[in-house]
Amino acid sequence: MSEPKIAVDLILEKLAEETERTQERFRKAKDVLLGKLDTDIATTPYEVVYQIDRVKLKHYKPKVKRSIKTPLLVVYALINRETMLDLQPGRSVVQNFLNEGLDLYMIDWGYPTRKDKFLGIDDHVNVYMDSVIDFIRKKHKIKKINLMGICMGGTFSVIYTALHPDKIKNLITTVTPTNFDTDKGLLHIWTRQIDAKKLVRAYGNMPGDILNLGFLLLNPARLMIDKYVGFLENIDNKTFVENFIRMEKWIFDSPDVPGETFRQFIEDCYQKNLLIQNKMVVGGKKVDLRKIKVPLLNIYGKFDHLVPPEACELLTKKIGSKDTEDICLDTGHIGIYVSSKCQRELVPKIAQWLKERDKTVRKTAKKKKTASKAKAK
Repeated sequence: MSEPKIAVDLILEKLAEETERTQERFRKAKDVLLGKLDTDIATTPYEVVYQIDRVKLKHYKPKVKRSIKTPLLVVYALINRETMLDLQPGRSVVQNFLNEGLDLYMIDWGYPTRKDKFLGIDDHVNVYMDSVIDFIRKKHKIKKINLMGICMGGTFSVIYTALHPDKIKNLITTVTPTNFDTDKGLLHIWTRQIDAKKLVRAYGNMPGDILNLGFLLLNPARLMIDKYVGFLENIDNKTFVENFIRMEKWIFDSPDVPGETFRQFIEDCYQKNLLIQNKMVVGGKKVDLRKIKVPLLNIYGKFDHLVPPEACELLTKKIGSKDTEDICLDTGHIGIYVSSKCQRELVPKIAQWLKERDKTVRKTAKKKKTASKAKAK
């Protein structure tokens, strides 16, 4: 019986090569981690043109000639910050909007304090948003603006447009929950059991750190293990490390949510699903989605674990507008704004959609003006 032949020399040679590569990686990693890193976020220049309480209005001027006459206001969620849209150079929604020639405004909700715990959805929609929108209308001497809402900010934008349809020309919603009666996504299941009143009594405002922990626990393997394994695997890649730190900065920059807003959002939306049924009351008025008769572009992610497609796709069928469009991208909740593939799809689509409706309005106005002149003669 012959002895098995094991290529010990080849195995040792392979181990030596791997060891050498590992040592080289960690030498590079030391240089990366101890060297100067560019990890600033939200670096696109802007001007704060209006402020009411803690809420600021940022204005970004177009980098090219304005291609759309009507300015666009972006409303982010109260959870985390709007800096997500300007996270890193080359993958910035803000920069891409400016490159498309949009006149861009964005709300910065700021950081709520104890005095804000009694502020509800009514205050954010009918006071803060309405004041900001009136400021933009007055500044540009126009009757209507374009409105884009993101996540919870999208829900606020839908409510606002239903209550103030005379002030909005076009509405864009991205990863916006409007139908909360779904078992797709662990968040929708968990929130049914939350005692929002008890949490608000205990904390006043809902702490951002607790909300962050809850979101991480929705998918702990991916959000708390995989990403750090990925970091170690790319620890010698300076660009990767810089972008990783930028994302971590954004994730853990989590303002508290005003207590009354948190309570109402959980109870009226997640637990009672009032909005999509036209039964939600904000500021003493019923939010009737059928009063939304402006064009609507509704964008959401196919793999969104926070706001699944089932939470978004009913909206276009429930509003009063005939000019609606649903777009489902192959991405998740955050990927829709930071992945290079979605960056190539998202902003150009929004810009083109707005341009088409801007041209339509201009043609109609021109025809009316020509008809008036002919009538006068």
